[in-house]
Amino acid sequence: MATVLSVSGSPSPTSRTARLLRDLDARLTAQGHEVIPLDVRTLPPEALLHADFGHPAIVEATAQFERTDGVVIGTPVYKAAYSGLLKSLLDLLPQHALRGKTVLPLATGGTTAHVLAIDYALRPVLASMDPAHITPGWFVLDRHIEVRQDGGIDVEPGTRQALDQVTDQFSAALSARTPLRAAA
Repeated sequence: MATVLSVSGSPSPTSRTARLLRDLDARLTAQGHEVIPLDVRTLPPEALLHADFGHPAIVEATAQFERTDGVVIGTPVYKAAYSGLLKSLLDLLPQHALRGKTVLPLATGGTTAHVLAIDYALRPVLASMDPAHITPGWFVLDRHIEVRQDGGIDVEPGTRQALDQVTDQFSAALSARTPLRAAA
């Protein structure tokens, strides 16, 4: 199957966004994909803020994008846009870092007023990076994600159903494209 890079653009170590991504990672893994998690907050702040393209951690993150068939991008929404942390990583990637890849954008936020952040803020940036396909993304209200004592999450049933559907669409798109990349 495909290799997927699962990128969390949340600056918080207790992030609902990152927990949601790790939950979706498990679904993709169960479908036979190899999933590599990347929490942007673990990259050196100096390298991100000073645009240090040659920093070993940035070089490795760039290589991770190159080695994958698909990318899941998850971000909390701040001020009706994706996180500045995610922006700083995307700015350091090569212009065509998503060339030939299938991409699934996801966002979390506190209000439905931010539901269009995926389509009006994140999708245009991702599209400029030359992906083969950006699947329909999904916005999840923070209150629909309950963090359990064990660190896992419970997702409101209607939201869970929608997330499973977009994740399965992403998985199907990956599966349809992966043989083409292997043959190239």
